[in-house]
Amino acid sequence: MTPVALDDFVHTLATVSGEAILPFFRTSIGVEDKSFGRAFDPVTAADRAAEQAMRTLIKAHFPDHGIIGEEFENERADAPYVWALDPIDGTKSFIAGMPAWGTLIGLLKDGAPVYGMMHQPFIKERFFGNGATAHYLGPAGERALHARDCARIEDAILFTTSPLLMNAPDRAAFQKVEQRVRLSRYGGDCYAYCMVAAGLVDLVIETGLQDHDVIALIPVIEGAGGIVTNWEGGPATGGGRVVAAGSRAVHAAALDILAG
Repeated sequence: MTPVALDDFVHTLATVSGEAILPFFRTSIGVEDKSFGRAFDPVTAADRAAEQAMRTLIKAHFPDHGIIGEEFENERADAPYVWALDPIDGTKSFIAGMPAWGTLIGLLKDGAPVYGMMHQPFIKERFFGNGATAHYLGPAGERALHARDCARIEDAILFTTSPLLMNAPDRAAFQKVEQRVRLSRYGGDCYAYCMVAAGLVDLVIETGLQDHDVIALIPVIEGAGGIVTNWEGGPATGGGRVVAAGSRAVHAAALDILAG
């Protein structure tokens, strides 16, 4: 699979998933709570329709590839190439009619992220990268993405989806970072990570992520010159507690504060 063929195929996956999702956005759709008594965790028909459309295309073109996703069982997760799909990252925003959601499409080779895309079909924006370069395609045209080289955490803009999603010790650690940065904002889900790649946000700190929540975003941020790890500084591919930063200085400062 050449880089050009891979790029074209991922754009095709983005197009078909967007076509499956958009008829449901800002309409009266049924929402199922799949939390089983825990925190509200909605899933919609749009999630399933989009993931099924992408899975069908992947199986048709790359039958030997594995697939891990949010809505259906994993398939051949030990294959050399594995796709990671999150059809609607930011489902709560989606069901509230807010456009801060996107479709995440990632590809692992031997367990390492090698390509990723975040597609927002309503706004018609795509952020994609291969770990070496990253690009934006949307209403503003096409351009390379470059993370901001923020030198001090005191000058950083910080995002998290919500501190309420963190357990008490993690929330306390997060708040120590929050007290040091210039500006802290909540929400955004995958969009906040893309803003790191775009050089508009300096730091994202999250907990409780699944693998499909972050795999696609790693090559985008790293391709833009940023860094993504877990809170201990190790690989973030498995999800969990994640820190994404545009600069290594801000990343190192955040890890130091989180470690307490």
